[in-house]
Amino acid sequence: MNPTIKAEIAARDGDLRIALLLGIANWFLFLDHIPHNAVSALTLRNFGFSGATDLFVFVGGYAAAIIYARIAVERGYVVAATRIFKRVWQLYAAYIVLFVIYVDLIGYVAAQTAAPEIIGEFNITGFIDHPIRTIIYGLFMQAKPLNLDVLQLFIALMAFLPFTLFGLLRWPNLTLAASIALYVAARILDWNLAAYPDGRWYFNPFCWQLLFVLGGWFSLVSKRYSRVIRWMQGIAALRAAALAYLLFALVLTASPRLPALAELIPDTVLNTFLPNDKENVAPYRILHFLALTFLFTLVVPRDWKGLCSRALQPLVKCGEEWLAVFCAGVFLSFAAHFILITGPNSLTRQVLVSIAGIVAMTGVAYYVSWSKHQDYKTAIGVRS
Repeated sequence: MNPTIKAEIAARDGDLRIALLLGIANWFLFLDHIPHNAVSALTLRNFGFSGATDLFVFVGGYAAAIIYARIAVERGYVVAATRIFKRVWQLYAAYIVLFVIYVDLIGYVAAQTAAPEIIGEFNITGFIDHPIRTIIYGLFMQAKPLNLDVLQLFIALMAFLPFTLFGLLRWPNLTLAASIALYVAARILDWNLAAYPDGRWYFNPFCWQLLFVLGGWFSLVSKRYSRVIRWMQGIAALRAAALAYLLFALVLTASPRLPALAELIPDTVLNTFLPNDKENVAPYRILHFLALTFLFTLVVPRDWKGLCSRALQPLVKCGEEWLAVFCAGVFLSFAAHFILITGPNSLTRQVLVSIAGIVAMTGVAYYVSWSKHQDYKTAIGVRS
């Protein structure tokens, strides 16, 4: 194994920023999944072209590459590949359980409360009309109930991680070039996967894989380019350009909500960037996320003491237990939406259900972490 790769893995070991960002992504996804929620105005998607999904996919690729590259270095690539497929199976099993319970719960609530609009809003009309057929398509991840698409995308990306990791460990730059080529081809040739009962995947995996691979590439290669990165971060003009692009994205993103501002922007510019191309993750969206990443790593270095502060520990813990937190967030977002549509949809009520959901997700994270610790103590023969 390349000694440089070993140095890269050692340099990334214990980086709390990974867990912190995964925790932020989970909280933001929960808030974004609650329709007509004023608190969701605080999430990433309202301040530029990229959003919580971009953050989740990039950091997920970064973390996965580090975890399984370490296994490949210590125990060989075959063992790493088997561990990846084991993780894919765990994610797939979680998706299927979540899918079946989720759509059944929505159908039950809609029937009991005489609120049939929920069926269409959460995109499970096919389940009501053809439940068996929908479940079969769900097993093949072709059904697309609302709010499960991020997990669906991540499973597809993780399924190809053994091949991606093999390339990143041996020919990282060539692998990244191949990922870019696939992204360009998918956009030009309009490649995507079909969904049931109609349409296509909400997040095109042929395009979104670029952010996932970029995350893996940065995790395994950035140390060898550390001098170049520090040099770039030291260029005031480059920092100003990144900040200017973020401000440009902020203005365009805010313009639909501010008609007076929209009138000041040429129609050609608005039509180019709006509506934001989320399905095929437009190039300007990727550029926005990279600008954010560039400035974030400058402002929040790995050794920043705030990462160990008590205030950020709930976010870090939610990032460490991201799968359980994500699954809990899907149900909690539906519960929050149901509460809002069956009672007075006031700002106070929106704030309360948002805070309650985040507290519940954090509780799930701490419980899962505590449970794993108890299992570990039992495994090594320590009585709890």
